[in-house]
Amino acid sequence: MKSQSLAVLLIICLTAPAANAQKLRPLINFDSTWVKDFTPFRIAGNLYYVGTEDLACYLIHTPKGLMLINTGLPGSDTMIKRHVEMLGFQYKDIRIILTSHAHFDHAGGIAAVQRATGAKVMIEWRDALVLADGGNSDFDFGGKGYLFAPVKADRWLKDHDTIRFGGMQILVLAHPGHTKGSCSFLFTVKDSARSYRVAIVNIPSILSETQFPSMPTYQDVAKDYAYTLKTMKTLHFDIWLASHASQFDLEDKWKPGDGYHPQAFVDQAGYDAILKDKQAQYNKKMAPYMSSTL
Repeated sequence: MKSQSLAVLLIICLTAPAANAQKLRPLINFDSTWVKDFTPFRIAGNLYYVGTEDLACYLIHTPKGLMLINTGLPGSDTMIKRHVEMLGFQYKDIRIILTSHAHFDHAGGIAAVQRATGAKVMIEWRDALVLADGGNSDFDFGGKGYLFAPVKADRWLKDHDTIRFGGMQILVLAHPGHTKGSCSFLFTVKDSARSYRVAIVNIPSILSETQFPSMPTYQDVAKDYAYTLKTMKTLHFDIWLASHASQFDLEDKWKPGDGYHPQAFVDQAGYDAILKDKQAQYNKKMAPYMSSTL
């Protein structure tokens, strides 16, 4: 599907009534890379990329079925289905849906995928309400209606919970700040040559709408960012990925036509650099409040 087709599908989805919702708020400002198609491919072992050029969606294949992490914008489910089938899998075999956080650009397609597959939806518990009301209770974007079709999660996840399915053990790491329930996932995949410890990380970007040191409905936002930045620096992995492909430089590491090359995603320096950048962003935002207490 061409990016233009996905954009049209997105507009239709946003202007049509959604299941369990009266009307979705129109999304006017979003990056074109969020809907631009990207060739699905095998990252490492039984882990695959099925997202757009920038909105990263991941597929994990197991003997008991598929696990999907993130679903992109509302309307992206059709693209994900096509990508899953291009890789040789059955869309209906998706059994579990996870998301790094309940923003419309990562959780927008959950309802449609769940309706089509019957998959169980799991989310970090502090984002469960945001998912259930379609983003209306989000501390930055909420209060103006649905941003995506609401979904009631089948399981609420907590920090250091383990999701066990089909031989996979996925460790949930709470990394709050970007949303209250932002989280990362840590797990091991292997191929015929070796095993890889993979971290799908929710990079702690600070939105311009987020006010420090606190928000009316998120008093601990600055405190949570500080915790997340500190904790992320201790994370150990072989391969790291993120919710946005641009955050881990996907297009520099893998291009359509490239073969299977897990080593391309072994990039500790890139991880350290982006955390350093986010720490600087945090320090700059906190500076006025730190000086006022001196």
